[in-house]
Amino acid sequence: MDPVAALLEIATLLERERASRYRAKAFRQAAATLQELPDDVRNDPTRLRAAKGIGESTFAVIRQAQAGETPDYLVELRGEVEPERTSVLRGRLRGDLHAHTDWSDGTTSIGTMAEAARSLGHEYLAITDHSPRLRVARGLSAERLREQMPLVRAESTDGFTLFAGIEVDILDDGTLDQDAELLSTLDIVVASVHSKLRMEPRPMTARMIAAVRSPHVNVLGHCTGRLVQGDRGTRPPSQFDARAVFDACAENGVAVEINARPERQDPPDELIAIALDAGCLFSLDSDAHAPGQLSLLDYGAERAEKAGVPAERIVTTWGLDRLKAWAE
Repeated sequence: MDPVAALLEIATLLERERASRYRAKAFRQAAATLQELPDDVRNDPTRLRAAKGIGESTFAVIRQAQAGETPDYLVELRGEVEPERTSVLRGRLRGDLHAHTDWSDGTTSIGTMAEAARSLGHEYLAITDHSPRLRVARGLSAERLREQMPLVRAESTDGFTLFAGIEVDILDDGTLDQDAELLSTLDIVVASVHSKLRMEPRPMTARMIAAVRSPHVNVLGHCTGRLVQGDRGTRPPSQFDARAVFDACAENGVAVEINARPERQDPPDELIAIALDAGCLFSLDSDAHAPGQLSLLDYGAERAEKAGVPAERIVTTWGLDRLKAWAE
């Protein structure tokens, strides 16, 4: 087995499992290091083990692969990590409008995320790193966002489009955490609440409605902010008048995100039903922070299908031209 391929598959499986980001990153770093090493170092165990970026676990994987074996750790992960779920809706998804890179709190480069999306058969992906207020996630200042935008768009190729976007914080008064003129130059804007999630229902409702009425917003991200499982623990959903918020989404052509991350499952099923009745569009997104998490769309597709969301109302089933016309 090719050692680089083995290392990258392990990283992808760890990412899909939402294991420690440092473990997955170590295997991606080892793969990058191995690709750069000359053959004489690759084939010398002593010098290989001493190479910066090669640790004990990654060294064991490389040596087993070099011996023509499938590494034990890869066999173990293949048996433990749940394979991708199949559904009719998953087969109709053509892209993803919510993903992060190492410019904010993602783990890999713009190019690595683009390549992972292409390998999944995506026709498009939006890079939506965080806005300035989310300092813990290294949110992008206006200057950094301007620097990033051409780098993102440069990754588009024949048959694949990488959109320049942002996940912009909805501030306490409903304004958006980025310069309005700059937001108008982006391809996709996902607006999400990340602070004061326990705000009283009436001001939270007003806050969210003000945000979705912005002419710059395309998607309302993980609307309740809840967490239902995972290493981060659990968090109750924010309280707001869902009908009023979703009516505003429908009136302004803003898609309600069905966040595919298993630890979020946001919106809850009962809110999806309200959004359906309000006539909303939806965006089924991975909220990926690593390449292996792009495949989490399968969880969201399964939920949306069970909730009876018609594929034609999910913007991420649309072709590129229709999607761009809606986003503009």
